[in-house]
Amino acid sequence: MRRYVYRCTVCRTSSPVVRQLDDLAAEGEAHRLALHGGHIPDAEAVGQVDRLGRLYAALGPLIAMHARIADGLSDLRDPKGMGHPFWASAAATLILGGAAALVFGVISAAL
Repeated sequence: MRRYVYRCTVCRTSSPVVRQLDDLAAEGEAHRLALHGGHIPDAEAVGQVDRLGRLYAALGPLIAMHARIADGLSDLRDPKGMGHPFWASAAATLILGGAAALVFGVISAAL
């Protein structure tokens, strides 16, 4: 399940997590109208977040992949919750480690 958040870097505030892009646009518009007179703040951030509230765009590629796998596994049990259970994070680590070992084995066998 996708989660989105609006972050204003000027006010240093974040909106509550929303599930739809329409709700995200409404959050941003309401904030701009109420606090900035309709102007768009410089460096505002809008995007998809993981279950821990981090923007995927701000994460490194390996961490983002781990977060997406752990989010998918966590959503199997509790699609509306936040936070990673330990088992989901451990399973994502094992999946990424197994994929890396498979790639390393195929490359070493080819050489």
